[in-house]
Amino acid sequence: MNKKVEEILDIWHKHFEDEKNQYSEYEASDIDYFVGCMLYNHFAFSKALDNLKTMDLSYDFLSGCGEEYDDIKQIIADIKFEDKEEALAFLQTYIKEAKAKYTKPELYLLDRLEYHVNAMAQRYEKNVDVQKVDFENPLLKK
Repeated sequence: MNKKVEEILDIWHKHFEDEKNQYSEYEASDIDYFVGCMLYNHFAFSKALDNLKTMDLSYDFLSGCGEEYDDIKQIIADIKFEDKEEALAFLQTYIKEAKAKYTKPELYLLDRLEYHVNAMAQRYEKNVDVQKVDFENPLLKK
């Protein structure tokens, strides 16, 4: 795993070891998920769907992550690649390595992130332009 990402994970895993910093329904895998979201947002992928241009960072996590957030944000800002495909491969590798640390019940958020990133990777691979997703309430359709 990338040294900068390892540093970020170490900082937050140590921070959240203290139960007073944990929020309700905290899982250690949340940290890996939110770092993945920060990387996703930092790389600003051109083939991301409009409604997924930024992954939502949970208020619970952000309010519990402490003063380290600004330092971690800067470390992420220092991770740079020549093109989006390199950044995408980096993020996919990160997710794969993060998932290997947890059991299936702990992977919900990481699985969700992986699904969106892999779908975006297919759009890069096939050079498909971004399409909008319109969410509709099926109960209102008749």
